[in-house]
Amino acid sequence: MIITLLGTGTSSGVPLIGCECDVCRSVDFRDKRLRSSIHIAVDGRSFVVDTGPDFRQQMLRLDLKQLDAVLFTHEHKDHTAGLDEVRAFNFRSGRDMPIYARSTVLNQLEREFSYIFSEHKYPGIPQIRVHEIQNEPFDVEGVTVIPIEVLHHKLPVFGFRIGDFTYLTDLNYIEEGELRKVYGTKVLVLDALQRQPHISHFTLDQAVDLANRIGADQTYFTHISHRLGLHREVENELPTHIRLGYDGLRIRV
Repeated sequence: MIITLLGTGTSSGVPLIGCECDVCRSVDFRDKRLRSSIHIAVDGRSFVVDTGPDFRQQMLRLDLKQLDAVLFTHEHKDHTAGLDEVRAFNFRSGRDMPIYARSTVLNQLEREFSYIFSEHKYPGIPQIRVHEIQNEPFDVEGVTVIPIEVLHHKLPVFGFRIGDFTYLTDLNYIEEGELRKVYGTKVLVLDALQRQPHISHFTLDQAVDLANRIGADQTYFTHISHRLGLHREVENELPTHIRLGYDGLRIRV
C-alpha cells in the first residue's frame, strides 16, 4: 500500500493576502500546503479521501490516471468542494464514481451539488454512485475499510483504517472504544493544527500525546496551519517517530 499526502494544510487560520509571516514567506516547499486529502493505492485500487477545493490541482500534480472511489470524512467545504472534478475520471473510466460517506455528508453534498443528484441530468456533469456508510467496516472495491468516529468540536467525523494505516483528520476528541480500532497501526496520519488551543482541532502537544499513546511505528501530522511554524523548525522539536507531513509525501505501508 502506498499513501500519498495530497494536501496537509487547512482553511482554518489561512493567512491574509500579503501576509508577511515567516511561513508565508518561506521558500521551503514543505511550507506550501493545499487543503488536507490523501490518495491510497492498495491491491491495484486507487482511492482518494476527501475532495477539497484543491482537488483538481492535486490530481494534476499527482498525474493520477485511475480513481476507483472517493471516501469522505465529513461535510465541511474544505473537504468536499472539489467533488465536481470527478467528472474527469468519469470520462476516462466510462463509469460512475463510487462515493462513500455518512448520511449527513450525503445530504450536504446533495444540497451543494444538486445538479449532480438531479433526476434529469445535464450532459457532462459528474456521474456518481452513492454508498451510505455507518460506523462499521465496509468494502470498497474489495478492500476492507474500518471507519473510526471522532469529534470535530461537536461534529462527528470519520477517520479510516485500511490494514496497517490509519488516517485521522479534523478532530479534537476520540472516545476510547474508537481508539481501540487504531491500536496496532504501523503508520498514522493525524490532525495537528497549531500550538494554541483550538475549539475543534488538536494542538501540536495534544497530537504528540495521542501519537505516543497509539504507538504507531511512524506518525505524520496533517491539517497544519501556518501558525504552527516553519516545517524545519517544528520537526526539530519532534521525536524521530513523529514527523510533519508535507504535500506530495509518499509513504509505503
